Amino acid sequence: MSTSPRTAVFLTIIATFFWGSNFVVVKSSLASLPPWTAAAERFVIAAICISLVLHFKTGFNLKVLRQNALAYALLGGVGIAGFNGAFFIGLQTADPVTAALIMATTPLSANFFEAALNRRFPGQWRIAGMIISLIGVALVVTDGTFFMGVNLAYVPGDGIIVLGSLVWALYTVGCRRFVKESTPLETTTWTMISGALTLVVMAFIVEQPLTAVAGGTFYSHAATVYLATMGAVLAYLFFITGVYVRGPGRTAVFLNFVPVFALLISIVQGHVPREIQVLGIIVTILGVMIADGTLLATLAKARRGSVTRQYSKPSDGA
Repeated sequence: MSTSPRTAVFLTIIATFFWGSNFVVVKSSLASLPPWTAAAERFVIAAICISLVLHFKTGFNLKVLRQNALAYALLGGVGIAGFNGAFFIGLQTADPVTAALIMATTPLSANFFEAALNRRFPGQWRIAGMIISLIGVALVVTDGTFFMGVNLAYVPGDGIIVLGSLVWALYTVGCRRFVKESTPLETTTWTMISGALTLVVMAFIVEQPLTAVAGGTFYSHAATVYLATMGAVLAYLFFITGVYVRGPGRTAVFLNFVPVFALLISIVQGHVPREIQVLGIIVTILGVMIADGTLLATLAKARRGSVTRQYSKPSDGA
């Protein structure tokens, strides 16, 4: 059964809601679990779930696995494990809305990394959008002090989230550049498995995961299961459905909703957003839309529609 464009839009919005909720729910996971253990638990569950999806949907293509084994291992170890280690460690101190806002700039970082690899200088609108987005992030991360000439208000977790964002951008570029003849579902499955194994190893090196898991509360484990199933597997499957039905460009625009959903969920939980956070989100999303061409395309479409309506009006006395 094919998916209609309207259904694809709905699924894409649900995916961005799940991703936005991750930044809030992770706090519950970390309430009784240390970060590496929580990240490992999340991706062990996610890897099992996504493997079952691949098995029942297309089966395991061992030829593709052998061809990309090294790329899968490195991308999963660096991208999945590196990003999620930073995600869980950073959100011990970072504000969920601020973290979501930082992650909203990841596509721009990926575009710049890709341009550097291809030795192609980004266009002026992309550079302008990146600068505007960074201003929006700086507003929130420094609580506005960056522009006041006073000592910066800085949370260590924000810096860790920035590193995680850069790692995830490298993962995105690496998947496109180094993985050959692999479907998005195959790439996600094998890199998730590699990332899960890396996170388990890190948990045993840094923490005592067996003791931590046994001592974790039901609430923390339930939050981790949500992060694995809804916030990883279903979010990915819904989003990739949107990509296949509507195309990557039209689908990627919806990523701008991630920090908005994080903000709305925080409000529902009783956390009143700071004015600087709302302003930062608006500025950052504006910059992203300028950089990826969405804003300019929308304005051009509106202008063409206005001209068409003007010329289609019957003249007086006709």
